Amino acid sequence: MEGEAKEVCEMPVAKRVEEPKAGSGRMRPQCADALQSVVAEAWAFRWKVELEAEIRFGRLSRRLAALSAPKLLVELSQRASEDERRHAALCREVAREYGYAATEVVHPRRLSEREKVLYELVASCCITETESMSVLTTLLHAARAAWMKGVLQEIARDEVSHSRLGWAFLASEHSSANVQFLGALVPDMLEGTVTEGLFAPAAPRFEDPELLQHGVLPHSTKRDIFSQTLQDVVFPGLEFHGVDSGPSRAWLAEKTTRLSPSN
Repeated sequence: MEGEAKEVCEMPVAKRVEEPKAGSGRMRPQCADALQSVVAEAWAFRWKVELEAEIRFGRLSRRLAALSAPKLLVELSQRASEDERRHAALCREVAREYGYAATEVVHPRRLSEREKVLYELVASCCITETESMSVLTTLLHAARAAWMKGVLQEIARDEVSHSRLGWAFLASEHSSANVQFLGALVPDMLEGTVTEGLFAPAAPRFEDPELLQHGVLPHSTKRDIFSQTLQDVVFPGLEFHGVDSGPSRAWLAEKTTRLSPSN
């Protein structure tokens, strides 16, 4: 998300934690040399995302408490921070298996503290964590190796509650406050969730279906799942809670138009 105020946090070094029993002691799937760097970079990116999420959820827990939010939401946010620390360690280990040799959180300056917390929870949970669940579900269905399934299941178990945290707070705010301001800001949130080049053609190695066996979506599949999850889950959810999805739908339409052969 460009053009907005940025709060900078130092990214911590991930602590080593015990791996889940489902994945420990297992050999990773055999990976073609041409795909190994693609897989390593994808899992290294996830590692960094999980580290950022650990910081973000810890901070949100403190901010929710300061706003006298329901105790359950405060506890869920703190638990999410601890979950993300575990996920980061798992992702780091997978990245290293494949040879993988400060964080910025953005929200508009003009918002009140309560609006900033809502903005961040919608961006982090309603969008990012909901998208993550769609990705993990697809990868779990495709993965054959027990080692990879164990890693994916460990992460997926927690992402469900992380997504619910954002939707629960949005529902709470919708019943007692104005949430309409979010409509015009969601495109910025979406811009911050996509990797560079998601809506552009990719080299053949990024489309290899064998990537699925290593916990990585082929490029076009990743793009399709991202778009479908927005249309089927995120946009309807926002609308249900009083947030106009028009600007976000226009953002997605503009992005997908770039893929048209005539452009």
